[in-house]
Amino acid sequence: MLSKLLKLLGVYKLYEKWLFNQVKSKNIPNHVAVILDGNRRWAAKKDLSIEAGYLMGANKGEEFLDWCLQLGITTVTIYAFSTENFQRSKPEVEAILKTIENEVLKLEKDPRIHTHKIRVKALGRIELLPESLRENLKRLEELTKNYNQHYLNIAIAYGGRIEIIDATKKIAEKVLRKEISIEDINEDLFKEHLYTAHLPNPYPDLIIRTSGEERLSGFLLWQSAYSELSFLDVYWPDFRKIDFLRAIRTYQQRKRRFGK
Repeated sequence: MLSKLLKLLGVYKLYEKWLFNQVKSKNIPNHVAVILDGNRRWAAKKDLSIEAGYLMGANKGEEFLDWCLQLGITTVTIYAFSTENFQRSKPEVEAILKTIENEVLKLEKDPRIHTHKIRVKALGRIELLPESLRENLKRLEELTKNYNQHYLNIAIAYGGRIEIIDATKKIAEKVLRKEISIEDINEDLFKEHLYTAHLPNPYPDLIIRTSGEERLSGFLLWQSAYSELSFLDVYWPDFRKIDFLRAIRTYQQRKRRFGK
């Protein structure tokens, strides 16, 4: 009741504007990654269908991209669908992937993508996805491959351990072909064989997870070694700009030591 009254009075908007100006004047993270968690539980709480939950989550994702652009965040990585998610019921998997495919089709014509020169890339074992989704992702990647002002990464059919295994296999193949020697293998070489090799900054400054869960669930395991983490007790469809700004403000208040 109180929150509704505050909204009617415009208090939230005033606070949001003040908070935005406070955050904008300080160090903005260059790369923000987010685990979009809680769509299914949000739908159950509202007594809605699973499809409705993921649709609301997709709409929130579109808002989130706007917020990041407003703040000048260069790289955004979203965890949309893990390899483990394939183990869910067939109707739910189909609902999630169809929602993602619809969003991919929207991005292809989204003026923000072309105005801000956003390169879009899928991270994961794309070959596991339905053919139509694979084709749409590839078309979007091809359309934006020469953009280099912003980066939007969609982690789909993704697993952090699998990414490390895939990188290891690629390096091992080069050793077998005698293109490189074992002595050539170091962190820089390994980084070049990860799914995020195309990024100028593959290491997230800030990783946000919604829904109250406090774990990474295999998200960007190599890249997140020194990322700042923010776990929020709100389901993704209810994630507000104020929540995002507070997470960034908390990030700005921390002193990053990078193991030193």
